[in-house]
Amino acid sequence: MKKPSPPKTASQAASRSIQSKMIAPSTTHAGKPLRVDGIEARTRLLDSALQLFAERGYAKTSTREIARAADVNISAISYYFGDKAGLYHAVFNDPRSNPNVDPAIFEQPETQLRDILSALICSFTDSLKQGEMVDKCMKLHFREMLEPTGLWVEEIDTMIRPAHQGLVRLLCRYLGIQRADDDVHRLAFSVTGLAVSLMVSRDLMQVIRPALIARPRAIDVYSSRLVDYAMAMCEDEKRRRLLDSSDNSTS
Repeated sequence: MKKPSPPKTASQAASRSIQSKMIAPSTTHAGKPLRVDGIEARTRLLDSALQLFAERGYAKTSTREIARAADVNISAISYYFGDKAGLYHAVFNDPRSNPNVDPAIFEQPETQLRDILSALICSFTDSLKQGEMVDKCMKLHFREMLEPTGLWVEEIDTMIRPAHQGLVRLLCRYLGIQRADDDVHRLAFSVTGLAVSLMVSRDLMQVIRPALIARPRAIDVYSSRLVDYAMAMCEDEKRRRLLDSSDNSTS
């Protein structure tokens, strides 16, 4: 007799909600649904463009080179992405390797802090399961910072800042304060920094301790530990504030 599957935790449900957004769009640039072969061609273009953009940068990479590497007709770029800029935008924001954090995950009053932090951290660490694609994405981001096209600034304004503000509001509720101060922002940057540092340090870990991220299960264990560390930081901040408040009341 088959045993029933264990119920999903809130963190697992939230993580699945985020992962559902990490599927490449199945439409053309004009919004038309794609057939299976169209999805494959679009994915090959994204993968080939990521490789070339990361190696050479936007300006030094031609659409003809990308089409040749992807083994598609050059007209496919305009069909799926509009133009070279549209392709670069799609590559830079490809959710397979550059997942977006939906600020709505921080506005769930009945969800425990640990579950939300787990969903946040896993949205980053799950992309490590894409292997070398993550390395290329990091290289592309570094190149974008050195040779800016405006997409990094756009990502900060439209994705990173709203997610940071959502996390700050969540931490304020947890700490029982009305207005965020510098310490709340420090805590928010430190929590997200746990996951980001894992992505940045991937190549270093592969040299020093490859088993830590060698398999999906190992990445899941690492993610769980990061959630533990994040909770410890939040609990310590709460304890520090209580002590400060107690000292001020007795002085």
